[in-house]
Amino acid sequence: MDMSWMKLTNRRSREYLYGVKQFMNFASNHANPDGTISCPCKKCVHTDLLPIDVVHIHLVSHGICRGYNPWIFNGESSFAKTSTETPSSHVQENPIEYADLRDMLHDMFPIQDMASGPTEEVPSVHQPTEGPAEGPNEDALQFMKLLEDANQPCYEGCKHFSKLSAIVHLYHMKCLNGWTNKSFTMLLQFLLDFLPSNAKLPKDCYEAKKIIKDLGLSYEKIHACPKDCILYWKDNANLEACPNCNLSRWESNVSKGQQNTNASSNRRKKKGCKDPTMVPLKTKIEATIYVSETTNHMKWHANGRVNDGLMRHPADSETWKSFDSKYIEFSSEPRNVRLGLAADGFNPYENMSTTHSTWPVILIPYNLPPWMCMKRCYFMLSLLIPGPTSPGNDIDVYLQPLVEELKELWDVGVETFDVSSKKSFQMHAALLWTINDFPAYGDISGWSTKGRLTCPSCNYDSQSRWLRYGRKFSYIRHKRFLNRDHKFRKQKKSFDGHNDMRPAPITVLGEEIMLQTDALAKHVFGKKKVNLTNKRKRGEDALTVLKKRSIFFTLPYWEDHMLRHNLDVMHIEKNVMDNIIGTLLNLDGKTKDNLKACQDLKDMGIRSELHLENVGNDQTRMPHACYHMNASEKDGFLQVLKDVRVPDGYSSNISRCVKGERTQD
Repeated sequence: MDMSWMKLTNRRSREYLYGVKQFMNFASNHANPDGTISCPCKKCVHTDLLPIDVVHIHLVSHGICRGYNPWIFNGESSFAKTSTETPSSHVQENPIEYADLRDMLHDMFPIQDMASGPTEEVPSVHQPTEGPAEGPNEDALQFMKLLEDANQPCYEGCKHFSKLSAIVHLYHMKCLNGWTNKSFTMLLQFLLDFLPSNAKLPKDCYEAKKIIKDLGLSYEKIHACPKDCILYWKDNANLEACPNCNLSRWESNVSKGQQNTNASSNRRKKKGCKDPTMVPLKTKIEATIYVSETTNHMKWHANGRVNDGLMRHPADSETWKSFDSKYIEFSSEPRNVRLGLAADGFNPYENMSTTHSTWPVILIPYNLPPWMCMKRCYFMLSLLIPGPTSPGNDIDVYLQPLVEELKELWDVGVETFDVSSKKSFQMHAALLWTINDFPAYGDISGWSTKGRLTCPSCNYDSQSRWLRYGRKFSYIRHKRFLNRDHKFRKQKKSFDGHNDMRPAPITVLGEEIMLQTDALAKHVFGKKKVNLTNKRKRGEDALTVLKKRSIFFTLPYWEDHMLRHNLDVMHIEKNVMDNIIGTLLNLDGKTKDNLKACQDLKDMGIRSELHLENVGNDQTRMPHACYHMNASEKDGFLQVLKDVRVPDGYSSNISRCVKGERTQD
């Protein structure tokens, strides 16, 4: 079937529309029983099963994914593209599944695969080899062992699963359903008793994990001090206790309220008090983005992007362009990876433990086009910091191995195989910025997000005022960020009673931050007791608002970044909208129009129409603001929210958040 139409950019052309019609005819013959098929448009990228007519609309509106050949998610066998390879004579496997598994091995070991070439029979790694004494390297041995398992049937006469595919499917179900290691071992033992005696399954979870580890799904656990002082890593790898707080590295039964009843409990394998999970970044990049399905897309930011001055992708930003101009050698190779780092805490136990906080650190590859780089399948989990408490300002302790890998990927790189060109190249990687909400921004960057000098853009020129009745800081007089001729600059009554014609603050350069943090370069991490006599009193100006020098400044290029940290707009929009809705509807505990606000307005000498009014007998009344709504107006406002319709994916279902037919005034 002719697939040249998939490369056309004009989706209204006759050739493209005819090609879509051909695809729909083919995919409809392999549709699911409910009439849905996998949508290959650039927006869905096979993440959704949709009705056939909806998929047709998506292909015409958004276009089809580049490189989707063959149509393996819509019924076409991927075995067709490897038709020159002869399947092993040991097993008559399902062609689609067999080819997919082999494709995965080819992506993992492309150089060994090309060196070996298509063969009728895969040599066993257990057989003695003739030739030079050194023999095949470690990767070649690993590839041969996996290929042998992929060609070996699960049991004699099995037509659907090889040994490797059976283990992968079972372990996948274990992960999806949250099975414990014990329950997975019980299942394997049952299958060994249930299947013929020559079944090639592992006997327990431990053996299954060893096989899965060879597929590049390995991780490493590094012990950490429970007070977040150090990692037991590198020079501290052999320590038994933390040198800062003297806490033991190991978890004891006594600390968990248990008593050692016999000597056997003392012979058990020691368990660290805190053991964050590290995923090797080099392997993760190669396994996630440098595979046959995505390797062509890794050059999209340089070759496929439309450069017309519009902002569609981070590659259109001034930060990206500034980085390219400073590091020409790195930017000259479009396959070099540019990463963003996102980190935040979440509670994995929902309502069972409301204070628990586990922190994942995720890397996002920005080489990919915008319809791919934000898909969950391309997010790379590099670090998982366990709870129950947030690492806070001590998160740098856990980021050390990741930063070391980023340094190595920048200076040395790693040899990577490009499946599209069939050649190896030295891949380098750079971290462009971080993405966090405001509290996590303070932990990552070291900036103090509380107090008088909270705004990182204003730095030491922040305009803040302590509200005497509200008992908090108010950050005002930010009209200087507007254009010089903006009408708001001269509106005193609508704001704080002052004209503001000052220019916007100058962006703080990396070298200035380095100077400001010279005294903090040897900051000692860890959650130790604070000496209350050294606490700064409210109102005193601190010498610095930085709590530490961020570990990212050890990266050779971090100081030269135009933008180092980004705020997650989702959190900001949610908080702002919660306050607006709470104030408009006058919700108890959520409105900002309260008694303390009226008292602070009088104390500041602004908005006289909102000051408290004396009604006699030592009683006061809060005047209504211009946005005050009565009960019927609130009902009308809520009805609008309930009936609103927005484009697909634009927002959540707002109508589900509106309850009741009449509000309480």
